[in-house]
Parts: sequence; structure tokens; C-alpha cells
Amino acid sequence: MKWLTSIWSTLGLITLLISIQISNPNFLQQINLITFDQAIQSLPDEKSDQIILLDIGEGSLGELGQFPLPRHLYAQMISDLRNANAGLIGFTIMFPEVDRLGGDEVFASWIKDNGIVLAQDADPNGRSEKAPYVGTAVFGTGDPLDWAIRYNGLVTNIPMIEDQAWGVGLINGMPEVDGVTRRIPLLSQINNELYPSFSLETIRILNEKPSYTIKVNDLGIEEIILRPFQIPTDANGSIWLNTNYEFERYEYGVDTLPNLQGKTIIVGLTASGVASQIATPVGLLPAHHLQAMSLQTILSDQSISRPIYGSLLEIGLTLIGSLLIVLGVYYLPLWASLITFISLSSGVLGGFWYSWTNFGILLSPTIVILIFIISFASASFNNFWVQFKLRQEIQKQFAGYCSPTVVRMLQENPSLIKDGMKREISICFSDLRGFTPLGESFGDDVKGLTKLMNEYMDAITQPVLNADGMIIKYIGDASMHVHNAPNDDPNHPKSAVQTGLNMLKAVERFNEKITAEGRPPIGMGAGINSGLGYLGEMGSTSRHSYDVLGDAVSTAARIESKCKEYGCLLLVGESTVKQCEEDFFFLKIDDLAVKGKSVGIGIYTVLDTWFWAWHNTDWPSRQDTHNKMHELYRSQQFDMAIKFCNDLKGEFDGKMDNYYDMWIERCEYMKTQDLPKDWDGVFIATTK
Repeated sequence: MKWLTSIWSTLGLITLLISIQISNPNFLQQINLITFDQAIQSLPDEKSDQIILLDIGEGSLGELGQFPLPRHLYAQMISDLRNANAGLIGFTIMFPEVDRLGGDEVFASWIKDNGIVLAQDADPNGRSEKAPYVGTAVFGTGDPLDWAIRYNGLVTNIPMIEDQAWGVGLINGMPEVDGVTRRIPLLSQINNELYPSFSLETIRILNEKPSYTIKVNDLGIEEIILRPFQIPTDANGSIWLNTNYEFERYEYGVDTLPNLQGKTIIVGLTASGVASQIATPVGLLPAHHLQAMSLQTILSDQSISRPIYGSLLEIGLTLIGSLLIVLGVYYLPLWASLITFISLSSGVLGGFWYSWTNFGILLSPTIVILIFIISFASASFNNFWVQFKLRQEIQKQFAGYCSPTVVRMLQENPSLIKDGMKREISICFSDLRGFTPLGESFGDDVKGLTKLMNEYMDAITQPVLNADGMIIKYIGDASMHVHNAPNDDPNHPKSAVQTGLNMLKAVERFNEKITAEGRPPIGMGAGINSGLGYLGEMGSTSRHSYDVLGDAVSTAARIESKCKEYGCLLLVGESTVKQCEEDFFFLKIDDLAVKGKSVGIGIYTVLDTWFWAWHNTDWPSRQDTHNKMHELYRSQQFDMAIKFCNDLKGEFDGKMDNYYDMWIERCEYMKTQDLPKDWDGVFIATTK
């Protein structure tokens, strides 16, 4: 449930981020624009061999007089340019008012039939609502008027001058959120009519075309066709400026004009105080410089565009990549999820860079990768927090039941708990003996009894933890623990038996303490069995715990319940004994079919390690007599078995005397039974 909450919170964050990406607020536009600036500025510097800039600068005004210049001086300028073998001449300086010195007729006469392109300005405060414009052809599924930048007014030149020009184009830049000019709209809409830009009109004149063709689809203007050029544009019909172009330039009236070799000349104002400087990614530039960059970008046929599908592609990649990153964090190892994040980020960056360097397509990886980073960080933090809380819960849940080694292992791999496991294990059930007199010794002091019982549980638990076993549960004054789960213990039968002996020794030490305090001693019975177990979290959705199930578990519980009946402290199932019989001193107790079973199993008791018994006692020599007694029992020679039991009393330090008394009673009882000749000696229990 916590995992689901965590992943949904991350997906919610991604949804919010993509919603912001779709809405494209100003700060995101600014980030994208800076990214595009860096891409464009990575292009190599290139000097134009087709365009020359002619400046009217401070030196020009010093030679020619104050600005605005008389119109006859512009006529002289055209004459000088023609004498210098200029090609097409474009003026980004406008002439919206009549010349106070009366030079308009002379200027108009030099404009006529002389290859001149003039400028217009789209301006909401412009006094002209319409002006002559070149017709356009449109094909596709959309209307360019729905997409072109809109203006409500227009500043034009006086008709006497403008009517003589070969072409007239707008010198407006594309409005950006930061006021920096990076794009030039090739077409703008003014009062439901389309007007070309200065650079597009110059291209039309250079190629002697009568009109333009506009390709439009449902998402915007796709391209403007002016053969031989097919100019891809943004959805609003704008192109991006290559700011790395360098131009040959001269200052009129100051520099001597060389042979201009038929190159296109763009005239503009640069004089301080009268020339408008336009902010660009490479600094402040005069208007005719921007128009030159726009014109050269088209002439070089190295278009820079942000296609209509650009934003959709970025949003789609953001969505898919973020989901893959989140799934990687939650489902893959840390190193694999990190590789997934790095691979996706590198793929987006490399793919976008490839599209830029090979096709001039501007795509912004910045926002995509930024959301990738946030997604990875959010998912990783949430996953870490869930895992941290899970480890805390595991530590809280298992710290008192497992050794620190096992707790660390469960914290590092919680799936051992959540997913469960099926494996061979050794199970031990223990139960307190002598609780009634102990409880009576406390009278109404429930708190004191509780404290002492907790001390008893601590005493029998520590040997389990020391052996890296796991306490599955405490049931009143009883306990259950396992070996070889969840941690690996290839010698789990030996570990279980040794732990059982250590628990008995712990009870002995505990008795020394409480008897010194005047309390009656207690005892412990334990049953051990080995076999297949199923371990994991079990219970209802609201209340569950780590538990173990299996036939071997039930058998271990039945074996433990027979300790008191057999007069033994520690009983071990045959499956456990077979795997560690060389390590411990075992004595056969019975062949028992526990309640609910029809097949008998061997039951043994263990007194100590085989090494200790061999070097410190004569137990090994008496073991043969004990085994012979069982052979007599199975062969139905019950009187001889009774004699052997009497002979064995006092042996094994008297630890088996209660058992022999019980076994004598068993033999007496079996003498009264009508047993078949092939009786196998298995005793069928009728109680748990």
C-alpha cells in the first residue's frame, strides 16, 4: 500500500510537470530560447559573399549633415552604388513623411526601375490600414491567416516613393518573452491581409517571382515556397536567424566603395542617438544587420526551424521517458535504474543534437531532461523513503526475533518477507514447565510475574539469536523458532539441536537466579523437527505477521507436546537426527505416529554433544543397552524390555529415569494388547 502511494505521488508530480510543459509558461519559454541560442551559436562563423551592409553612421552624418538626410542624398547614394556595380539595393530606413526640402521627386526617379526594395513597419499605431502587397497561393488543410502574427496597423512610405520600388517588405522581428529578437516572421497579418517580410520580398525580387506559395496544415504554417527555395518555418511562419553570419560593410560618405560585384546591398542607420539598436542573442544590432542575417539564412539554404511537431515530440518523449524512469526505479536494481535514467537522458540529448546538426531542426532537450531528473529524483526519494520505512518496520518487527545479521539481511531484501519462500528448515517449539507453582509464588503481584516471564523469554531467546535463528512467535509462555530461514544455514539441523541444548542451559542459569530469590524452579520442554516449510507474511490485510506453515511444522509441535509424557526435556524428530547424528548423543525414545498421522516417525532425545559425551561419560557404552531394550520392545519381549529399563535406571546421570518409568508402564500396557506378529512397534498417539 505504501509502495502504491509512493508511485502514485511520483506519477502525480510527473502529470503536473507535463501539464506545465504543455501550458508553456514564460519561464519555460525562456529556458527553451536559451537552449536554442546555444545551439545556433555553436554553428561555425561564416562570411557572406552575397550581401554587403552600407551603414549611415556617425562619420556619414559628419560628412553629409544632420539626420534625416535630404532625399536627394539618397538618390546620390543609389547613383554611387550603381557606379560601384551594386546588385539589388534594399533600404531598411523608412520614408513615411514628405521631404521638407523637396527631394522626393528626385529620389523617386532614382528608385524607379533601379532594383530597389523598401521597408514597411507593422505597428498597432500605424496610420495606414493597408498597402500594396504581393499575392499569395495557399495549399494544404489550413488557413495561414489563423497562424500568422497579427497587427492592426502599418507604417508605410509615401506613395510617390513606395510606388516606384520593385518590392516592399516588413522589417518587424518576432516578439519573444524576453524581448530578444531571434526570429523574423516571413509573413505577417495586417487587417486580414498577408504581408511579406523584407528578406522574403528581397528573395522574390532576386528570383524574379511574381508571388509566394504557402503550405499550411491543421497545426500551422509548414513552409513558404519561393522557387528554388522551400523555406521551412515555425507554425506562425517565422524563421530563426543564424547569428553567426559576418558581413562586409562600409560607411557611406566615409569609406570608398569598391567594386561591389553585383552583390545585394542593404542600407541601414547606425549613427548613435538616431539608430534603433535591437537586442539579439549576440548583442545589440541595427535593423539592417538582422534583415541581412534573415536574407542570408534563406540564401544559404541552411534553414533553421522549429517544426510544428516539435512541442508534441518533446511532450511525448517526456511522458514516455519519465514513466520508464519511474518504472525502472521501482522495479529494477539501483544500478539498472540509474543506467535507464542516463540512457534515456543521453538518448534525448543525442537525438536532439543529431536533428539539429544534420537537419537544422531546433528541439529543446532541456525541459525534457529536467523533468527526467525530477522524475528520477522523486521516484528514487520516494522509493528510498518507502524502503527506509519498510526497513524500520522490519527492524521494529524482527529486532526482538532475529539476530542483527538476519535483521540487516531482511532490510536489504524485504522481498524475503513479502514474497515468502519455500525451503527445508528446522523448527523448534518450546514450552514452559512448572508455571503454576511459579505463578502462585507471586500471588497478586502480576507485574512482578510479568517481569520474570519476560526475563525467561529473554533467556531462551538469546541462544536462538546467537545461532542466527528466527523467532517466529511467542504464544503465552511458549515459543517457536526456525533455522535456515530467511537466512541460509546449510547445517540447520545441527544448529537447531545445539540451540535447543543451549536453551536448556539458559533455563538452568535462569533457575539459579530465581531460586536464589526464593522462587520455585521451572523447566522447559522443546521439540525439534526438520522438513519443508512455507514462510512469509500471513494473515488478514489489517493484521498479519511473519509465519511458517507445513507438515514438518505441525509434526514439530506434536513432538514438543510429548516431552512431558516421555519425561524428556528435548525431543528430536528422526529427519533431524539423520542429518546430525554424528554431532550429538541421541537416544531413541519411540516410534510414534503423532495425532493425525498414520505413519510413525522415530523420536529421539539428545543429552549433549557426542564429543562431550565420549570424553566425559560412559554414555556411549550404555547406549547399546538402551538400543537393545527397544529391539526387545519391538519384538514384543516386553518383560525383558522392562528388565533392561530397570537396569538402565541411574545411567545417563539419571536424566532418563523418568522416561524408563514411563516405558515400563508402556510395556505393561502393551502386554495386555493383542498385537499382530508383524507389529512394527509404532505407537499411535490419540492426543496432541
